[in-house]
Amino acid sequence: MNRTTISSYRDLKVWQEAIELAVMCYSETRSFPREEVFGLTAQIRRAAASIAANIAEGHGRETPGAFVQFLRIAQGSTKELETHLTLSHRIGLLPSVRTGKLLSSCDDIGKMLRSLIRSLQRTTQGEKEARP
Repeated sequence: MNRTTISSYRDLKVWQEAIELAVMCYSETRSFPREEVFGLTAQIRRAAASIAANIAEGHGRETPGAFVQFLRIAQGSTKELETHLTLSHRIGLLPSVRTGKLLSSCDDIGKMLRSLIRSLQRTTQGEKEARP
């Protein structure tokens, strides 16, 4: 990642996609039963929002190592979200088509996170090798 071309976390495609996923999750959970407000609804919304929030927070730390740490947390939130979505589908709260679309988005975001982490690690490794 070249920091000179990324002036804000909002410029990152992975953050933009994570925001879109969170919006979709909020929309999908509106139809969940009222008794799930403090259960799966809250868990899905929290995990989805956490992905974008950790990308933003990591970018704000301004060091590649800290950014990678927060990107890994975002990866964990992505896996947590996948689990809650799968459970929601299996207990009949989320139809197959919607579940598939949300899980596909999670998969895409996971790939982007892994790619960004590798890029940052290469940058960090290159900086270490360049030091005398």
